[in-house]
Amino acid sequence: MSSVTPESPGFITTQLEQVVGWARKFSIFQYPFVTACCGMEYMSAGASHYDFDRFGAGLPRFSPRQADVLFVVGTISHKIAPILRMVYDQMCEPKWVIAFGVCTCTGGFYDNYATVQGIDTIIPVDIYIPGCPPRPEAVLDGLMKLQTRIQKQKQAL
Repeated sequence: MSSVTPESPGFITTQLEQVVGWARKFSIFQYPFVTACCGMEYMSAGASHYDFDRFGAGLPRFSPRQADVLFVVGTISHKIAPILRMVYDQMCEPKWVIAFGVCTCTGGFYDNYATVQGIDTIIPVDIYIPGCPPRPEAVLDGLMKLQTRIQKQKQAL
């Protein structure tokens, strides 16, 4: 005779958690925070040849309250950093962040007083997609890695 405790979830709870993880994995609503030239590659990754829709992430939301993935695309200056933080804070839990492009990840070749040297100093980042600009294949690879992370994490039921 076995007893089900919170430390050892039962069969139904485990199966339900897997279903919720699968559903969340294929229903990503993204909020694009595009500030610079990487925006062109972001748009090409969402276009018909590469197609975000195959991964359940094709419908961008332009309200942070309706999105669960924040795509930060391009150079972030110190002047716009508080706005980025405010957008992140307005998103509902669970939320994830993808840093898109070398300027977003590390500041790129802008080593000056006006540019944030990596957005991880402002908000937590889940996936980094390097490149100047990153190829659409790299963007899709980052999206698939995020989907794997979403499905494996413990779901709040």
